[in-house]
Amino acid sequence: MMQILVDADACPKVIKDILFRAAERRQMQLTLVANKLLYCPPSQYIRALQVPAGFDVADNKIAELVGPGDLVITADIPLAAEVIARGGHALNPRGEFYTRDTIQERLTMRDFMDNLRGSGVDTGGPPALNQRDRQEFANQLDRFLAKHPQVARAG
Repeated sequence: MMQILVDADACPKVIKDILFRAAERRQMQLTLVANKLLYCPPSQYIRALQVPAGFDVADNKIAELVGPGDLVITADIPLAAEVIARGGHALNPRGEFYTRDTIQERLTMRDFMDNLRGSGVDTGGPPALNQRDRQEFANQLDRFLAKHPQVARAG
């Protein structure tokens, strides 16, 4: 059965709230993975998994847990690439799916921006999540879940 895994350390609260509602409505397993203690509403479908602090520890745990057909919510491009390689789906909090066709370009751009920052160039950061981003995320999630109906999988 499909599950949703969330790279939760940096996932905005409003996106987690959308995911909580979707997990309850669809009766599907939602797991928040983070290196800090996170709030989870009481539910048989929602759980938080705390991993030790450290570079990429949460990402590595998600990569270990993801299976074919699972959905991962992440803005981390290398993690998204790993998810896709393992047959999963990756959606960022702004409602953009990473795909086999687009992930290499995204990795290349990420590495380029890292090199610029490493040489002292201020590249700025992404803009704050706005109402349109939240709506796009909710719409993409709903479309995805409608295409991938699953039987309840309580953990």
